[in-house]
Amino acid sequence: MDVAAPYSSRTVEEVFRDFKARRAGLLKALTTDVNLFFQQCDPEKENLCLYGFPSEQWKVNLPAEEVPPELPEPALGINFARDGMQEKDWLALVAVHSDAWLLAVAFYFGARFQFDKNDRKRLFNMINELPTIFEIVTGSAKKVKEKSTNSNHGNNKPKSNSKRGSESQGKYAKVMQAREDYEDGTDDEDNDDEHGETLCGACGENYASDEFWICCDVCEKWFHGKCVKITPARAEHIKQYKCPSCSNKRARP
Repeated sequence: MDVAAPYSSRTVEEVFRDFKARRAGLLKALTTDVNLFFQQCDPEKENLCLYGFPSEQWKVNLPAEEVPPELPEPALGINFARDGMQEKDWLALVAVHSDAWLLAVAFYFGARFQFDKNDRKRLFNMINELPTIFEIVTGSAKKVKEKSTNSNHGNNKPKSNSKRGSESQGKYAKVMQAREDYEDGTDDEDNDDEHGETLCGACGENYASDEFWICCDVCEKWFHGKCVKITPARAEHIKQYKCPSCSNKRARP
């Protein structure tokens, strides 16, 4: 199986790019492609692993046959627990093992390319700036950010959140405000302060004022429009938006 990055990578930045690309692929499996991922993890099959690739794609497959493998292997047999747990708990378990695998691969490259102490520390610091896959899948990244923001405000009255809107205004108001900001190229300082640490539920990247975002009415996660294939024009006609993960949830036998 071709899961290894080309060994032309030699710098901390190149290894970090490899990490981000593999992470993006794993996030797709556990968020936007979750229904397909669930189907492929058939407990009746052999031991399966979830792989993330430098092409930002993912695949459920058998582990490498060679011993030792070219790269560290992901958690083995993730499919066996699929029907024995609540789906959200199973996804969280796969997510945390995926985080561990990503770190193992990154530090494998660090050792292979003879990174010194400072390079290894720099690589870890770059990785640590991103939320973990577990945090994104479980929604805990958003909770941590909100708790941090509330603590910083202290006893001050919370600022109004124009992009999210109030619950009474409904989804339409949220989408229209997001669309107006996107089309007008608004770069309001207050909005940047309030949303700069908001994370996309699909790719895990931060909010940017020049990108269109949409919020799921079910899980209340925010997504880049491009990540969930929703344009501003299309969003205007959506009364209640459900992200791919919430749309694909069905009652499991």
